[in-house]
Amino acid sequence: MRAAVFKAAGQPLVIEQRPDPTPGAGEVVLKVGRCGICGTDLSMSDGSGQTFEPNSIVGHEFAGEIVAVGPGVERLRVGDRIAAMPFTGCGKCAACLTGRPNFCAQFRGMPGAFAEYTTTAERVAVKLPKSLSLADGALVEPLAVSLHGVALAGLRPGDRVLVIGAGPIGLGAIFWARSLGAGPIVATASSRQRESLAVQMGADAFVLPASANELPEAAIAALGGMPDVVVEAVGKPDMIGRAVNCVRPAGTVMVLGFCARPDSFVPAVAVWKEVRLLFGMTYSLGEFEHVARVLDRGHLEPRAMITDTIGLDALPGMLEALRHRTHQCKVMVDPWSAPH
Repeated sequence: MRAAVFKAAGQPLVIEQRPDPTPGAGEVVLKVGRCGICGTDLSMSDGSGQTFEPNSIVGHEFAGEIVAVGPGVERLRVGDRIAAMPFTGCGKCAACLTGRPNFCAQFRGMPGAFAEYTTTAERVAVKLPKSLSLADGALVEPLAVSLHGVALAGLRPGDRVLVIGAGPIGLGAIFWARSLGAGPIVATASSRQRESLAVQMGADAFVLPASANELPEAAIAALGGMPDVVVEAVGKPDMIGRAVNCVRPAGTVMVLGFCARPDSFVPAVAVWKEVRLLFGMTYSLGEFEHVARVLDRGHLEPRAMITDTIGLDALPGMLEALRHRTHQCKVMVDPWSAPH
């Protein structure tokens, strides 16, 4: 099969021929239909922090059709269309039994979907409803990240919410905050490039930051006061400090941005305001399944985040282009698309 392979930090991915995967016990092989490019694909390949294993195949926001099943697979069949969590565990411990294999002592990452085929564990796979496309299925993973953060923050109807960042995770947080009855919701980012998307996802207003640490008066006016909850969805240094400065006293800061570099903020500011500071780690299997159900009900606004679909040959160049400001939001990879 053809696959995009990570060689070393700071180097473009390389398209190689790799052996077709075979399923182990409890595993299935799927023909990848779509795999989204995530911000962590950028941050974990540039050498700024945590880095992918050399010679590994990455890509973790995927959906596809099952073409082979391994021993012990009971629920899934060849031909099923699925999305899957890109990690698994032992399947028997408390973490696994509650749908959080990311906390299992035998945690095992299962990315590898920037390729024509990949494997996944049956117990973390979700059948896609017939109403959903494979592109919809590849949106389930990033939307589950946002759902987990919004749920963990304990949003209540009427909460004033500020979302810092208008990438897919921030846009997903807006979508779920609106779905849970929060509002007003204000989005802020460094440019107005995704203003229309933020409004389409459910934001009441979009504002540019007045400075690194202050909200513009327009944001406070749109919110009707300081935010009860601030969602940090940028993942760059100083963003946590900005969120702490923005939130109201006794408010909540929910960190969903993946910053792999050292950061700092003034703890005394958080202490004086008695801020509740939370960090979101992926999602549960229940949340993953819930996303698919919500999309199946016709809540398809997140489709608007998909701005391009490319083939494997275009992936290395696209990944490098996304390190700089572009018009793209969520780029999907179709490994079977013919080169242009």
